[in-house]
Amino acid sequence: MLSKGIVKTGTYLVALLMLSACNKTPSLYQQQSYVFGTLVEVSVYGVPEVQAGAATAAVLARFDELHRKLHAWQPSALSRLNTAFAQGKKTPIDTELVALLTNATALSVQSDHVFNPTIGGLIALWGFQSDTPRSTVPAPEAIEKWRIAAPRMTDIHIADGQVWSESPAVQLDLGGYAKGYALDEAVRIFKAHGIRNALVNIGGNLIALGQHGTQPWRIGIQHPRQSGILAALALHDGEALGTSGDYQRFFEVGGKRYSHLIDPRTGYPATGMQSVTVLVTGANAGARSDALSKPLFIGGAAQLADNAARMGVTGYLAVDASGKKHISATLAARVR
Repeated sequence: MLSKGIVKTGTYLVALLMLSACNKTPSLYQQQSYVFGTLVEVSVYGVPEVQAGAATAAVLARFDELHRKLHAWQPSALSRLNTAFAQGKKTPIDTELVALLTNATALSVQSDHVFNPTIGGLIALWGFQSDTPRSTVPAPEAIEKWRIAAPRMTDIHIADGQVWSESPAVQLDLGGYAKGYALDEAVRIFKAHGIRNALVNIGGNLIALGQHGTQPWRIGIQHPRQSGILAALALHDGEALGTSGDYQRFFEVGGKRYSHLIDPRTGYPATGMQSVTVLVTGANAGARSDALSKPLFIGGAAQLADNAARMGVTGYLAVDASGKKHISATLAARVR
């Protein structure tokens, strides 16, 4: 158990399950990196190493570009937007950010604003906008100030290449969306390089392209409280897996765990779940899988099925605060 003053950080660990002999297969290319504050693993199957390496290098370069562009607390395009919001000023915005904010707004509205990337100021207050988060609970009155301000994605206006908001409380933190968006970008880049079979894992957010030889990509979902996996799953072409858990970035005070997954309705970290994993397919599968796991986690076990239906999530596996597992019928038929 962590003592007061110690912060645990880590990754959403999801393991690629393969026979040891497969690791020696010449047509399987694998590379690891570190970006978005987490471990990135890329596997490419069925093409020469030179081609796989060049495509992977392009993907990782794009990840680094997005990391620098969307960083919430270091100088970036996103931090410049936040400065403009705080000052009530209009600022130019590029087409990529227009698309990102538009899509994030649609997901936020769909979740009844429980998925809320505008609470960056609240996340900072809790100490989670830092490479070394602090481990103290903010003053209740400071939390209440942010709860009353209640910034939302719909407070952001975009027109004529500019963005602004009348709410100075709007402070964007795309940590719950950017990794998933990067997965979609990885698929786009791999296809442009003639890659038809790949698996990309950004800290437990995964997307599959094609398959691993004659079999689907097989992955293991990390147990939130134990070493090892909670379940194994075959991931098919175009499917993305997103996990939100309280076991990556958190601190403990007085034996109580405070994670980075903050409920914008209360201003406090959500406590009803240990982890929620969602399976998503279709357009923007990566971004949607990343974003949609958050409102299911924050909503808790009692509302899990209803919230999943409202968000269009048919496949989910969750572990609530008591350790009880909840799984949708769609996913139950596929995991072991």
